[in-house]
Amino acid sequence: MSHNTFGHLFRLTTFGESHGPAIGAIVDGCPAGIALTEADLQPFLDKRRPGTSRHVTPRQEPDQVRILSGVFEDERTNGQVTTGTPIGLMIENVDARSKDYSDIRDKWRPGHADFTYDMKYGVRDYRGGGRSSARETAMRVAAGGIARKLLGSDITIKAALTQLGERRIDPDRWDWSEVDNNPFFCPDAETAALWEGDVDQLRRDGSSTGGIVEVVVSGLPAGWGAPVYGKLDSDLAAAMMTINAVKGVEIGAGFASAAMRGEDAADEMRKAADGPVFTSNHNGGVLGGISTGQDLVIRFAVKPTSSIRVERRTLDKSFEETSIVTHGRHDPCVAIRAVPVGEAMAALVLADHKLRARGQAPLAD
Repeated sequence: MSHNTFGHLFRLTTFGESHGPAIGAIVDGCPAGIALTEADLQPFLDKRRPGTSRHVTPRQEPDQVRILSGVFEDERTNGQVTTGTPIGLMIENVDARSKDYSDIRDKWRPGHADFTYDMKYGVRDYRGGGRSSARETAMRVAAGGIARKLLGSDITIKAALTQLGERRIDPDRWDWSEVDNNPFFCPDAETAALWEGDVDQLRRDGSSTGGIVEVVVSGLPAGWGAPVYGKLDSDLAAAMMTINAVKGVEIGAGFASAAMRGEDAADEMRKAADGPVFTSNHNGGVLGGISTGQDLVIRFAVKPTSSIRVERRTLDKSFEETSIVTHGRHDPCVAIRAVPVGEAMAALVLADHKLRARGQAPLAD
């Protein structure tokens, strides 16, 4: 299996399966001298980990990350810093129940990667989906924590769940301070309360639903990204599409811009003391593939979890028709825990582009 590496100068390679002994990652290209400890990464993993509420999978994984390499004590600060060498990360799997999947070892879950993995590789780890499981995203979140350290405190990355199933948040009640006050990462407390009932009903039905996540990046300077094939927005879109179950991405106004008139879609500019200001942000902080200095706004749509207890028609490995019901522990809406994953993927892209921007900066006189 190839293509387990993401990025250009700042690169992430992940390994491991959902029910294997551990999952891990190598972060390569991180500059030396950045203060880094396991405690810097753990808060982001705690947001993503399973078993935190009745609205996500009850699998109990502490997701305690270990830094295996790439850091050393700095005598100048008496703290631990990156050395510029590859950073090894590992998280042990402690609560896998492989027997829950014995009934589907020879069947393909509709809407799942079971079928395509078998067609491509001729062998499939059926235990929790193996490599196709969203368990892999824990390592992205850990690596995203390193990327945030590289980006610095002036750049903030935050995400929220704005739609769960058919119920969307009320934009007039958007409050970022509410995101960490409910198990849905929802910026609208009233909608979050309604989602509780929605997800409880999904669990009773043995079904699932999808959702929409919005990621907003603030404090980004103008000039990151490259024209044509290295566009910042194309890299962000590709990053979000690598997240499990994501089926659509938009930047700024996105698909809504197709219905706009040119004078409405144009983000007008005005002169200010510190440079230009924009009267709107329909382009989501990117023009010509290069950042404008405005907020980056990215949204991605997540499909319903394909592992459900509702009987569905499918085929087995002999291409014989059969039916399937998936037991085990699953998220009724995987979009909930995709929120910190979206933040991490944005951080990884931006860390890479920060290093690339250095190489493309104008030469000093």
